[in-house]
Amino acid sequence: MFSVLMALEIIICLLLIVVILMQSSKGGGLAGTFGGGNVGMVFGVRRTADFLIRATQILAGAFIALSLIINIFFLPSRNTATGESVLQKGGAERGMSTPQLPPVEAPATTPSPAPSTPGQ
Repeated sequence: MFSVLMALEIIICLLLIVVILMQSSKGGGLAGTFGGGNVGMVFGVRRTADFLIRATQILAGAFIALSLIINIFFLPSRNTATGESVLQKGGAERGMSTPQLPPVEAPATTPSPAPSTPGQ
């Protein structure tokens, strides 16, 4: 089921990209490059803009809803009780431990020479 939903999410994402790029901007956008100008002649300029805006809204809503559904219901649950991250949990399962630094010895202290005063 997860694979089917992910495939649907990718298809919606690609359709959303195409619909957004087909919209005419102030500079003409990519609508003229991909034949969007012909679509305007079929539906009329105003109806084409309304259609593309509505398609963008529907696809964006479907994209967000499907993303939430996949995230809430189909991703593996997280272990929040221990407060460990996935990386920490994975290392502990394989018997790995965190590397320890060797103990640092304090430098030996030597008495400093008495400060000399000039002129003496």
